[in-house]
Amino acid sequence: MTVQHDPSVYERIQAGEQFQELRRRYRSWAFPMTIAFLVWYLLYVLLSGFARDFMGTKLFGNINVALVFGVLQFVSTFLIAWAYSRHAAAKLDPIADELRAGAENRDEVGEGAK
Repeated sequence: MTVQHDPSVYERIQAGEQFQELRRRYRSWAFPMTIAFLVWYLLYVLLSGFARDFMGTKLFGNINVALVFGVLQFVSTFLIAWAYSRHAAAKLDPIADELRAGAENRDEVGEGAK
């Protein structure tokens, strides 16, 4: 026997247009950035494995291309984290705050009715 239940506040939020917009905005930033970073990382790995002469090219002193690319991996990671925090603050957090406020108001209304 299937038990029917009223949709929870979370199910109603998830089905709502605002939540779908929030999800679309998140995915439109996160997926391309993830792909870009993975391509950049795999380029580094492949060059390290198959282009040893290129990666071993000295740029100045004992600093070679591989070392520069390795440091740039860390730099790009921090830049992506910084860019995401700006994106989230500008594009995601306002919608998430509205959804949270709406959910909290529904909970208060529901508790007051009991």
